[in-house]
Amino acid sequence: MRLPVLLAIDPMSISLRPRLLAAAVSLCFIAPAALAQVTQALAPVVVTGARFEADASLAPIGATVITADEIRRAGAGDVNAAIRKIGGVYGRQSLTGSPDFGLDLRGFGANSAQNMVIVVDGVRLSENEQANAILSTIPIDSVERIEITRGGASVLYGDGATGGVINIVTKRPSQRAGSGTVFVEGGSFNAGEARASMAQSWSDFSADVSAGHQRTDNYRDNNDFKQTQLSGGLQWHNDAGRVGVRYEGARQDSRLPGALTEAQYNANPRQTSSPDDYGSLDSDRLTAFGEYRVAGHDVAAELSYRKKTVDALYVSQFGPSASSYDTKQWQFSPRVRKLGAVGGMVNELVFGADFTKWDRTTTASFSAADAQQKSKAIYIRDELRYDPVHEGRISAGVRRELFDKTFRDPQGFATTGYDTTQGVNAWEVQLSYMPVSGLTVFGKAGQSYRLANADDNAGTPVVNQVLRPQKSKDLELGATYAMGAGSKATARIFRSNLTDEIFYDPTVAPFGANANLDPTKRQGFELDAEQRIASDWSVSAHYQYVDAKFRAGANSGKQIALVPENTVTARLSWMPASGQSADIGVQWVDDQRYGDDYANSCSSKIASYTTLDARYARKFGPWELALSGQNLTDKRYTSQAFNCVFGNGGIYTADGRQLKLSARYDF
Repeated sequence: MRLPVLLAIDPMSISLRPRLLAAAVSLCFIAPAALAQVTQALAPVVVTGARFEADASLAPIGATVITADEIRRAGAGDVNAAIRKIGGVYGRQSLTGSPDFGLDLRGFGANSAQNMVIVVDGVRLSENEQANAILSTIPIDSVERIEITRGGASVLYGDGATGGVINIVTKRPSQRAGSGTVFVEGGSFNAGEARASMAQSWSDFSADVSAGHQRTDNYRDNNDFKQTQLSGGLQWHNDAGRVGVRYEGARQDSRLPGALTEAQYNANPRQTSSPDDYGSLDSDRLTAFGEYRVAGHDVAAELSYRKKTVDALYVSQFGPSASSYDTKQWQFSPRVRKLGAVGGMVNELVFGADFTKWDRTTTASFSAADAQQKSKAIYIRDELRYDPVHEGRISAGVRRELFDKTFRDPQGFATTGYDTTQGVNAWEVQLSYMPVSGLTVFGKAGQSYRLANADDNAGTPVVNQVLRPQKSKDLELGATYAMGAGSKATARIFRSNLTDEIFYDPTVAPFGANANLDPTKRQGFELDAEQRIASDWSVSAHYQYVDAKFRAGANSGKQIALVPENTVTARLSWMPASGQSADIGVQWVDDQRYGDDYANSCSSKIASYTTLDARYARKFGPWELALSGQNLTDKRYTSQAFNCVFGNGGIYTADGRQLKLSARYDF
């Protein structure tokens, strides 16, 4: 059974049209002279704009924002769950039993993790390998908000930002000075969690620390999961800015249940096909950061180092196979912004660079691979709010990035080595305007990219030949209508035409390979809505329709595998003044093609499913007691199935009904 680690993606060198490049660059330099005349400061910062804290008027166009209050009310125990439950982002269950579901923005199927970027406080979490970003190690109580920007965003965020960007912003210690939380929870499948956090400020110095442990047997046999995490930070701050350091570490142990055939799934969906398989993950990340205002400019940078070790043992009829991967990554992201107001207009000019160095060594019976990647990028983006009355905004930006990739594997049977350099470009133009009070219309156009990572290039159709870069022409039109506090709706139509999409192709002889596909597309419609229906009641909903198909080639017009055409998420919340709260959510996911059904010839599909979750909580002074439930109807379903039922199925069973009881104490 193939694991998603074999997928591939590669950025394609993109040449900008001269007129578009000239327009974007000229816009970037419209305002600097005028900005020198700025005579007053802007309002306090409240949201994240172009990788800086920004005034609300410069919030990301068309973004979905999840607040800390919404996270707590929904009872989301981790960041991944908050993104799925509240943000309406579709997710597939983890193959390891961890809470880190595979998130999918705009229908990229099995390689969705490589087609979006996840950022935490300016540090990129998205992996340079076929793996999901690990969000379960982020203390949920430390999150201030989560911003979900759908659609191409490679100008600011680079490689893989075709589906969009999820930006996680944690609370500054000064926001929770002199506070702390203790949380304990227990539930079905021998699940248990305990976590504690505390923050304190003294004049211009702040500190915070968080620790937690969780374990569960999960729904399936041989699917135990344990995790311990520790994080903490120190920072010095004044009116001009802040500098600090932060550490985050996690230790995970997982039992791996394996895939089931259709017959096994129908007979007992909880059984394991690999009772002796297991794995572990150790992750440590140290970040130094700084933000300062100097001579009318905002200067910021993060220097991050991450070390990760992944060990696994797989036992088959041929005997045990052990592997160990050691990965190290450096990231340095300096940038400068000129933000000001003149003549009633607000302008934000950002210039930045991103430098990364990544390497991985493999120790296994089947491989002794060494892989390295270095990248360096520069970008410039300018946004002008030209009409304060109608909140008119226009922005444009460009990015250039170079990648150096090397790979050597003296034991490998597919790719023995390569050493290559690839360069790619991105551009974007965005417009936003409020023609009448409460109604804002917006549009985006751009070019995004993705490069093949080390796992992608390890198994390609031609030995030692890396995959071409993937590029996407992106277009989006939308409108937001706000009808007062607690009432808002945003609708978007979008289209991404991809060339050389990087994907695992099971039809490549003799056993399948990571390949550049024939031209593909993603187009569709999204609707986000929230409405306060009474003083104590509110409802929110997210709907996505995505048409993911081949545009040309042998499979022209065929649906891309593992992409549900429709998904709907809705939540109903009750918050009276009595200290009680209740939240109930439902998600419906359409049927989808099996992972190997490129020709759409399989007579059946992965079945559609509906899941229901709910939470009731009651406060007693500093205490909060809560009862929550997941998959309350005990629906039997799967969101991961890699082979047509005429084959071996490749089915990973999703969790059954689970109930949990928790207690929280705030001090």
